[in-house]
Amino acid sequence: MATITPVRETRAPQSAGNYRRQLLLQRIAIYIVLILFAAIFLMPMFWMLSTSFKPKSQWFTRQIHWIPQTITTENYRKILANPALPVGRWFVNSLLVGVVATGLILLVDSLAAYAYARMQFPGRKALFALLLATLFLPGIMFLVPNFLTIYHLHLLNNYAGVIMPGLAGVFGVFFLRQFFLTIPKELEEAAQIDGASTAGTFFKIALPLAKPALATLAIITFLGSWNDFLWPLLVLQNRKLQTLPPGLASLKGTYTSEYGQMMAGAVIAAVPVLIIYIALQKYIVESVATSGLAGQ
Repeated sequence: MATITPVRETRAPQSAGNYRRQLLLQRIAIYIVLILFAAIFLMPMFWMLSTSFKPKSQWFTRQIHWIPQTITTENYRKILANPALPVGRWFVNSLLVGVVATGLILLVDSLAAYAYARMQFPGRKALFALLLATLFLPGIMFLVPNFLTIYHLHLLNNYAGVIMPGLAGVFGVFFLRQFFLTIPKELEEAAQIDGASTAGTFFKIALPLAKPALATLAIITFLGSWNDFLWPLLVLQNRKLQTLPPGLASLKGTYTSEYGQMMAGAVIAAVPVLIIYIALQKYIVESVATSGLAGQ
C-alpha cells in the first residue's frame, strides 16, 4: 500500500519574510527622506550659528567652512556690550510683547471660539462664515487702517499699540472652535446639572480639556509676535522700545553690514523659540491628532 507523504508548505514563511523585509526597506527609505529634509532645514541654522563665532576675516571666503577655523565670541561681545545696540533691552521687549500678546489672544480667542461652538444665537453660522472669509484677505490690507487707529488712540511708542490689533485672531477662533466641538457635550451638561454656570463650565471643563489646542495656538502666536518686523517698526519709533527684529535690522547699514553681529543676534533671538517649541511640541502632536474638522 502506497503511503502519501504530506507536502510541506514553504511559501508562507518566505512570503512573511519578504513582507518584513519590504517593511524594513520602506522604513529605511522614509527615514532617509526625513533625514534629508531635516538636513535641508537645519543647514541655514547651523550656518548662522557657525558665522556668529567667526571673525570678520572669515565671513566671506572662497571655500565654505562650516566649522570656524578660528572660534571667537567677539560678535556676541560687540552686540551685548555696545550701548548703541541695546540687544538685551530689545530681547526683554520682545519677550514682554510676546508673552502678553499670547496670553490675551488665548483668552479672547477661546471665549469667542466657545461661543461659536456651544452657544446658539441668531446669525451664528452667517457670522462665522463671514469671519472665515476674512482669512482670504492679505494682512497687509489692514496695515494702514490699524496704524491710523493706533495713531488716533495715541498709542504710538506704546506696547498696547503693538498688541491690540492682533487680538481676536480669526485663525485662533477657528482652530479652538474646531477643538471645542470635539469635546462631548455630556461633560458640560453634567456640570450644569451640578449647578455650574456657563462661565464655570467654560473655565472648569472646556478650557482644561483644550490644553493641547491652547498650547499649539500659544506657540503659533508667540512665534508670530516674536518674529514680527513691520508692525513693531511702525508703532515703536523709540529705539529703546523696539523689539528684536527691527532692532537687529539696524545692524545692516547702507554701505556695510556686520554679518557676524547679525548672526549672533539671530542666534540670541532663536534660543527662546527653540526652548518653547521643544517644551511644548508634544501638545502640537496631540492637538493635531485629536482635533479635526468637526461637524457643525
